[in-house]
Amino acid sequence: MTAAIDVSLLVCTRNRAVSLTAALESVERAAAYARNTTVEVVLVDNDSVDGTPQRLTEWRSRQTFPVHLVHEPHPGLARARNAGLAHCTGRIIAMTDDDCVLHQDYFAAVCAAFERASGPAIIGGRILLGNPADLPVTIKLEDHPMVAPSRGFPGGFIMGANLAFTADVLRLTGCFDERFGAGAPFLSAEDTDFLFRAAGSGVAILYDPLMVVDHHHGRRDIEDETRLLAGYSFGDGALYAKYLVSDRRALRAIVEDILAVRFDWTRPVKTHAGIKRFYWFRLRHKARGLVYFWWVALRRSMSRFI
Repeated sequence: MTAAIDVSLLVCTRNRAVSLTAALESVERAAAYARNTTVEVVLVDNDSVDGTPQRLTEWRSRQTFPVHLVHEPHPGLARARNAGLAHCTGRIIAMTDDDCVLHQDYFAAVCAAFERASGPAIIGGRILLGNPADLPVTIKLEDHPMVAPSRGFPGGFIMGANLAFTADVLRLTGCFDERFGAGAPFLSAEDTDFLFRAAGSGVAILYDPLMVVDHHHGRRDIEDETRLLAGYSFGDGALYAKYLVSDRRALRAIVEDILAVRFDWTRPVKTHAGIKRFYWFRLRHKARGLVYFWWVALRRSMSRFI
């Protein structure tokens, strides 16, 4: 009789044949460390054109735990994640990025975190800077447990690079919206959209600092950081547009963003060298995303009558 799977780890990748080695080796170490935990790994190749498929196949052949290889021919992180979720059988589904390195006790920490939770839950963990030469972005450093406000906007509270949830969450939220995220029209916020829907369904959104990964994102130019943060805000703005009519939380978030512009003078953010007025920068790009979402929706509705 096949043992039930405790944790399914989902990793999506595209054209990372060389840098993928560190991530895969960390998964192997963490699985070996978690002796009392049954683990499976679902690897989604998002139509790579380098040696990624061969690298994944070679790695799978050496493992003693189940490894499922999935090919998703259409680009897009949310699309790749949905393809992978269809193959996850664990009671807990964890996700990380292909440029992240799991700490050795990762699977043990994930299981312990969900033992402390009750009912359907989504739990995110710490994301440390993998290389000190990289800029301090796309990281999560808080060292204490946190609970997301049920009526707040969850953007940035936890991140898709280190996120896990009970399998029953999918029945409440559905899959990722493929219009959002890397490789999609709205650039980012696929994880925030998932969290937003989950919180609206009563799912607990938690942060546990004992679940840890190192993020080797490789961004060292200020221009790259600025484009990344602009894309994050653009995605959040599109998300506001998606829910503006149906959910008061979206309108509340917009009002909070407008009011936050005053902080550019009273407590300015100085950690992003390429951005002089951070709150205005963020609001401006969120407005772009909101307008673009509506423009795309209007264009699609008009095309039905042509």
